[in-house]
Amino acid sequence: MSILVINAGSSSIKYQLFQQETEQVLASGEVERIGEENSKQRHSWQMPSGENQSRTTTLPVVDHHQALEQIMAQMSDSGVLSGIDSLAAIGHRVVHGGEAFTKPALINDQVISAIREMIPLAPLHNPSNLEGILVTQKLCPNVPQVAVFDTAFHQTMPEHAFHYALPIEFYQQHRVRRYGFHGTSHHYVAKQAAVYLQRELNELNLITLHLGNGCSATAIQKGLSVDTSMGMTPLEGLVMGTRCGDIDPALHFYLMQVGNLTPDQLEKLLNKESGLRGICGSSDMREVAEKAMQGDELARLVRDMFAYRVKKVIGSYFAVLGNVDAIIFTGGIGENDVELRQQICTELEGLGIRIDLRRQPKNGPIRSLHASDARVKVLVIPTNEELEIALRTQELTGHHDY
Repeated sequence: MSILVINAGSSSIKYQLFQQETEQVLASGEVERIGEENSKQRHSWQMPSGENQSRTTTLPVVDHHQALEQIMAQMSDSGVLSGIDSLAAIGHRVVHGGEAFTKPALINDQVISAIREMIPLAPLHNPSNLEGILVTQKLCPNVPQVAVFDTAFHQTMPEHAFHYALPIEFYQQHRVRRYGFHGTSHHYVAKQAAVYLQRELNELNLITLHLGNGCSATAIQKGLSVDTSMGMTPLEGLVMGTRCGDIDPALHFYLMQVGNLTPDQLEKLLNKESGLRGICGSSDMREVAEKAMQGDELARLVRDMFAYRVKKVIGSYFAVLGNVDAIIFTGGIGENDVELRQQICTELEGLGIRIDLRRQPKNGPIRSLHASDARVKVLVIPTNEELEIALRTQELTGHHDY
């Protein structure tokens, strides 16, 4: 038996198939450009011999229903799925659960209605997530399905952390508040840190840094999220690939006036044309690092801005937590950019953070970067949101074969 994890976007579907007993990825892939004539499907799988195989096809995929049918067919053709009956459960990533969900939920009509009600809070994500659920229910009517919410882990934030200082009726009537995102990733790496440190999660204070194209930081107190850098939307907080992060709210009015921008144009500017891309023209930190090495001053500037903003959040979360056991770097940038990690941690010795430059290995599941006598541990932990969704799915559906 196996568990299928689905992440349905507006024009793409990513998936991974996990073998229950071993947590092994049997197959993974993505269908891109759904609704276009040149839709692309990538499918990778592991043969019984252990050899990895992959294939890429380009052909029209008209909608999510056809995309998921093709995904099921690819898994069947490659021998990793003998039939729908061999699926123990399906786990779905759902971006926004609002205040309705503090943990994963077994999908039923009430859960579907609640996800639909959250669409105004995540209009770019929840409709696609919901479409993935509805289609897989049709294709796999007897397979239990679970929704795992990006926002759920942060529902333990206290009121003083999640409220905005706006007239309270905006919260009461429209649920305007801070929700936070990347919760599945933050929770996963926090649990991994507890195992690595041989401590119970509910004993630990952690600062987790999910740094990728999207970036967020979370303050975890005794295993619970008590603050996070993203807000009502993923735009708030750190500098990101194409998002500006924190700015003066009055800039919205000024930018609309001087740039003669419509609200839609302003939203596009802040979400898709800012961040790394807005400063130096590239949203990929690897390209930005290469530009900086070649002397590009704007690339160097945005790396400095990125590191500075993360450093400020670390300092503020020390104030929130009182004491910190470990700082965790994860995500594509957090796991791989040695120079940025060093820049972020430099001059934080007063907080008990000291990096040993000799401990910068590039491989290994969990890496310790702190000096042996440092008060605060600094760890690099690869995130695995798909595995976390699979684990939470099997917990909720009663399939305890992991």
